[in-house]
Amino acid sequence: MTRKIGTLIAVYVAALAINLDVTIVNVGLPSIAAELDASTRGLQWVVDAYNLTFAALVLAAGSLSDRFGRRPALIIGLLGFATMNAIGAAVDTTGALIAARFGMGAFAALIFPTTLSIISNTFTDRRQRAAALGGWGAVVGIGVAAGPVTGGAFLEHFYWGSIFLALVPLALLGAALAYLLVPESRDPAVPRLDLRGLAVSIAMLGLLVHTVIEAPERGWGSTGTLLGLAGSAVLVVAFVVVERSVEHPMLDVTLFADRRFSAAAGAVTVVFFALSGFIFLITQYFQVIRDYGPLSTGARILPVAGSIALASIVGGVLAPRVGTRVLVVTGLVFFGSAMLWIAGVVEVDTPYATVIVSQMVLMGLGIGLIQTPATESIMQVLPPARAGVGSAVNDATRELGATLGVAVVGAVFSSVFGARLAESAFAATGQAEAAGDSVHVASVIAGGDPTLLGAVQDSFLSGLAIGCVTVAVVCFVGAIAGAVALPGRGFVAASDEAGERPLSSTGGR
Repeated sequence: MTRKIGTLIAVYVAALAINLDVTIVNVGLPSIAAELDASTRGLQWVVDAYNLTFAALVLAAGSLSDRFGRRPALIIGLLGFATMNAIGAAVDTTGALIAARFGMGAFAALIFPTTLSIISNTFTDRRQRAAALGGWGAVVGIGVAAGPVTGGAFLEHFYWGSIFLALVPLALLGAALAYLLVPESRDPAVPRLDLRGLAVSIAMLGLLVHTVIEAPERGWGSTGTLLGLAGSAVLVVAFVVVERSVEHPMLDVTLFADRRFSAAAGAVTVVFFALSGFIFLITQYFQVIRDYGPLSTGARILPVAGSIALASIVGGVLAPRVGTRVLVVTGLVFFGSAMLWIAGVVEVDTPYATVIVSQMVLMGLGIGLIQTPATESIMQVLPPARAGVGSAVNDATRELGATLGVAVVGAVFSSVFGARLAESAFAATGQAEAAGDSVHVASVIAGGDPTLLGAVQDSFLSGLAIGCVTVAVVCFVGAIAGAVALPGRGFVAASDEAGERPLSSTGGR
């Protein structure tokens, strides 16, 4: 048991490092916009370069770690991750930072599926595995939600690149612990990498995210946007065709015929879509609209971290007892309700302690109740020997959701923000188009003019409200789908009974 605890510590440190990087950058967005002259689209790419690369490569990385060894994959990933963060801290242009973020995402893709795979192979008893996954979910939640306060603490005293330098020692610590504490495990029977599937998946995700991020500039009904969306749909079909035709696909798409698997993956996608889109906007709300400093902004997001951690542990304990369906559907309803609440009441002077904290706690409880049970449901579909593939699917859905959350919510916000500015007092200045490029630019143009500053605030709040409504709709649709498809209390995975993945496509009751 001592060795198992040591393994968990190493895995949790690795998970913490890469999940801090998911959101630590958000609190630095205003500083990056000011120092590197980044537009809203540039900021979206700073966030999404990491998420997109992660989502595109994580399936392949999970397969490679299963085949060649999970321990060396974890160590190499952490060392590369530390290197790319050090490079990111040293660049001086938006383009170079985006390139560094692509590198961070590539190494994170190697790390993350390995963490879940190691847990699944270390803890074969379902209750122990659920508890370990609950702790993993708590660490993930803490990393995602504590990223802003960690970044804020560094930005309060150092330059913008310090948010990346801060992750270097943590990643190096994780590599050292992995070398000392994590036992080797691999599955030599895992087939060679599916290069065709990898190429099509990268093209599919890249085209979709690029199209959505560029849509506010091109126009949602423009030829370029419509062709990009159509091309993305064609590539989705092509990916399914390719994966069905090869002997050893990167992703066994038939897994999604089991609606327990597909519904759980969908729930994970939805929750990280919602969380990433929200954090992208709320950090700018606190810093630009309410004029809080980076540390103060990060501290104000802590209620999310605490409630995610608590609910993740509770979700891991309750999942075997009450079933995945009840927890995930409840979590999605909580999150969607919090988004509608924000959209309906948020103003420049909305009380933080009595209103915003309550909204964040409701949101964090929703995330925690979803991620651990949904993750366990995904992991039950594959036997422990192929846990890397199952964890990679879980990670891919997380990062796909996060990527699309920033892209879609950011694009919706950008469209509404720009349109409202064009109809405001900025129209008379002749600088409405330039101001619509980003909140930072609009604030600089407004200067000390109270009328123009009021227009910036009103336009931002309009974009924030519509963005939150978009997230709420996605959450409620996900809750309906989950109520139909997710397993209930009576479900026992075939992997728990016979070491094989379940084949039935009906949910337990």
